Amino acid sequence: MTKVPMIMLPFLTVCKDSAPETLLELCLKHLDISQLKEKNVTFRNENHMLAMLVESLPHLTSLDISGTNLAGTGVAERCPASKYQQQEYVPQTDIPGLSSRVLNPLEFLGLYGTHHDACHRHDIPAKMVSGDANEDQILVAAVAYIERPAVLQKVLNDLYRFLRDETCQNIRYALYAVLEAMDRHLGEKHIQISGSATLFYIVKGKEKHIFGVKEKRRLICTLINGMSAHRDDDTMMRNGCLTLFQFKIPDDVLFDYERLVHILLHIVSEMEQGGFVQRIGIYLLNLLACQVDGVQKQLLGDLGAISQMLTLIEDRLARKVFDDALEVAWSTMWNVTDETAINCQRFLDGRGMEFFLGCLNTFPHREELLRNMMGLLGNVAEVQVLRQRLMTGQFVSVFADLLDTGSEGIEISYNAAGVLSHMASDGPAAWTVKSPRREDVLQRMVAAIDRWDLETERNINYRSFEPILYLSKVYHTPECQHWAIWALANLTRVYPTRYCSLVESEGGIHILEEIIRNEKPYPRIKELAAMVIMHCREYKETVLEAVAPFNG
Repeated sequence: MTKVPMIMLPFLTVCKDSAPETLLELCLKHLDISQLKEKNVTFRNENHMLAMLVESLPHLTSLDISGTNLAGTGVAERCPASKYQQQEYVPQTDIPGLSSRVLNPLEFLGLYGTHHDACHRHDIPAKMVSGDANEDQILVAAVAYIERPAVLQKVLNDLYRFLRDETCQNIRYALYAVLEAMDRHLGEKHIQISGSATLFYIVKGKEKHIFGVKEKRRLICTLINGMSAHRDDDTMMRNGCLTLFQFKIPDDVLFDYERLVHILLHIVSEMEQGGFVQRIGIYLLNLLACQVDGVQKQLLGDLGAISQMLTLIEDRLARKVFDDALEVAWSTMWNVTDETAINCQRFLDGRGMEFFLGCLNTFPHREELLRNMMGLLGNVAEVQVLRQRLMTGQFVSVFADLLDTGSEGIEISYNAAGVLSHMASDGPAAWTVKSPRREDVLQRMVAAIDRWDLETERNINYRSFEPILYLSKVYHTPECQHWAIWALANLTRVYPTRYCSLVESEGGIHILEEIIRNEKPYPRIKELAAMVIMHCREYKETVLEAVAPFNG
């Protein structure tokens, strides 16, 4: 559908006697006398006025009388034949003034906001009608009034209701109409709000699968444009975040990653503390930090993600408030520090360990919070140049006590053992604290590992086993090997499809075979190593059987 150019005449004033001749001389094809900006615009003798106007413009194809009373009351009647009509009988229509066009309907008729709901009538002599009676009329209106933001906002609200009620049939055209409106009127806050609310129902609906990559990207780009332009508006941020949640994050937004991160960090730092918008903003930020490569993780840190999370945590500690935003802030930092040393350093430099102890003491029974915090510290402990900053009697005592946590799962104890394994891997000389003693901590760690069930399902995702395989080669401290190889045995047993091939691709089988041959590791370590090799072999055989040729 294309927009037809209209000649707009806000007020048409001609002398009664010369009116027909004056109009005939104009030879108009497109005429707009709509009054959508005015209130209670009425014409006297509206039926005769419209009839005279239309009969005087025989070339007219497009007419807009929106916001006026020119369509009459809706009662079908026969207008008296004027001296400009040769025929004695005028066909009936629900718009009396257009009776002369029943057999020659207009290409376009604007009836949006007319008195007496003219667009809801049945017998309308026009091929396309703008109005709010049905989906087609609303979509026509969206195109016809694309340059008129005041009206366009009302049209978008009408379209929103159709989409919310899941009665919209032409989803793709509805998307086009909304995106055009938002793109053309970026500075109009209310159009951006109405448009973003409508986009939410478009991408949430059952037909969202019809959109390809190009359409998704345009939608996301338009949405981010609106959020950037109106970043201090609570409703716009809410609509934008809820709409983005309908996409596959982070995959669908990687093309515009940096702009979105800027917006979300603004939400976290500037929106109401603990409010709904801040909460959904931090959830999205956490998703953006998950399953992306080191470039994006470092970018998140460069843009201030670590410092913003620490600021949020400091606020919750000061108010002694536990909420899901606090929990997700630690989860976000866990994701952002994964295999990204600079972000681990940013955490330590930003008083991260102070806030760790604060949360541990203030919210000691929040298991998910403890799991997230220890997962983050596991990432910090993997960075050799930073490990010494964890080597204090207070920190080591806390980690050792968490080995014996009474939580239902193993995650807190597992992560604590991982931190201690990395700290111990630097050798006895690097263990600079007198209490607790290194040998006592290692003994407690082995006791904890022996309590864990190898069948335990995990809430963790490894992209690489490099840090674990590093610990597998620490022969001077077999306890470090014990933790690392237990982790491999558990993961390859419970999730063989995900992790067996990762062990093989990173050279894990060779390392495990070396462990079995070496005299230093104690029997349980060799037993676990053999178990990992067996899991990988069985998985490989299963894959080969599945792809073997079939001889029928």
